[in-house]
Amino acid sequence: MGGKETIIVNQFVNGVLDPNEDMLGPVQDGGHIIANTTPGCWGPMITPCLRGGHEVTKPVFVEGAEVGDAIAIKIKSIRVTSIATASGNDAPVDGRFLGDPFVAVKCPECETMYPDTVIKGIGQDAIRCAKCGADVTPFRFTNAYTMTFDDSKQVGITLDAKGAEQVAKAGRHYMATPDQSVQNPVVTFAPHDMVGTLARLRPFMGQLGTTPSRPIPDSHNAGDFGSFLVGAPHEYALTQEELEDRTDGHMDINRAREGAVVICPVKVPGGGVYLGDMHAMQGDGEIAGHTTDVSGIVTLQVSVIKGLNIQGPILLPVSEDLPFLAKPFSKEEREKAERLAKQWNMENRIEKSLPLSFVGTGPTLNDATTNGLERAAILLGVSVPEVMNRATVTGSIEIGRNPGVITVTFLVPVHDLEKLQLDQLAIEQYGNIE
Repeated sequence: MGGKETIIVNQFVNGVLDPNEDMLGPVQDGGHIIANTTPGCWGPMITPCLRGGHEVTKPVFVEGAEVGDAIAIKIKSIRVTSIATASGNDAPVDGRFLGDPFVAVKCPECETMYPDTVIKGIGQDAIRCAKCGADVTPFRFTNAYTMTFDDSKQVGITLDAKGAEQVAKAGRHYMATPDQSVQNPVVTFAPHDMVGTLARLRPFMGQLGTTPSRPIPDSHNAGDFGSFLVGAPHEYALTQEELEDRTDGHMDINRAREGAVVICPVKVPGGGVYLGDMHAMQGDGEIAGHTTDVSGIVTLQVSVIKGLNIQGPILLPVSEDLPFLAKPFSKEEREKAERLAKQWNMENRIEKSLPLSFVGTGPTLNDATTNGLERAAILLGVSVPEVMNRATVTGSIEIGRNPGVITVTFLVPVHDLEKLQLDQLAIEQYGNIE
């Protein structure tokens, strides 16, 4: 049976991206994926039966995608459906997990691993073990807020105690949690440390990518969180070498928003496109560790790029989100450059170029930067020092998530884009070169 033009996704994984599990689809090359995504981070973090810190969609098989290819994912639309959410900085609770509070939660009293839970009341002690009734939440807020959004989903305000408690008592309603989601709504905690704070919405996908070639907890499908799995005491432990099987789908890069294109590696047959962890807004770095997790409706278009053997994602942000030095040159700028070149007897030697952002991840921001530089150099067939020079004078290093997700953005010569079959994508995104 051939691939479908559109796949509707409303199923979710148990927190682990497992290439051995069945995928949805197939969707045809050039087809669409429409998903109702669940909130990421805090809800799954206080739901111990989820084994990965997030609750992402069941992966979709893309027709024609083979290992060693890449899949270009165009983000056609992102629509927030939550009325309210809650978030804040976290602190793990000792005695309630085995090595990693995102992955391996255990009840502190009956010691059940990955216990089912029930909600009793509101507040930070409301999540209880279904077996023995113990407070089983592996995380607590250190400073946190409940935020609600206007009907147009353009602004949000943080609520006082009365408003936070109203939201907490009907958490799934206010968060518009999808029917098949099992997460506990984080608004149950009713936090209200910041009251009356006004924020703008600019939604994006914190998780968007392809399935790794070995089972990896979803929030750990990146070089920073993934490093917690190396030598871990639980069943999802990896070696440093095995961590290379990740696909870095957990980016938390706020430029992965409507209108952007994310090019992802294919490490399993069909690619296995998945998404989740929509955020209503986030400054660079996600410095609090978490932001406003929301439910939403997302439409993607996928297309296969044969033989583009990349190890991590490449991002084509919308023009507005490009660093100043990486913006494509205007006709006027190029005319000035040609006049300058003529003065130096360099007619017709000015590069034509368009921007790419290479995602790098690692345990620290320095490691992530090195990873991004190396990925760019390998793909383009140039030295790391050349990439460093280009990123310095025609681009920028930007922080996606602290402690270890960055983008290396710079203007890439069009002749290199042509070799990689990326020129048409870049031209569609940024326009023809004047």
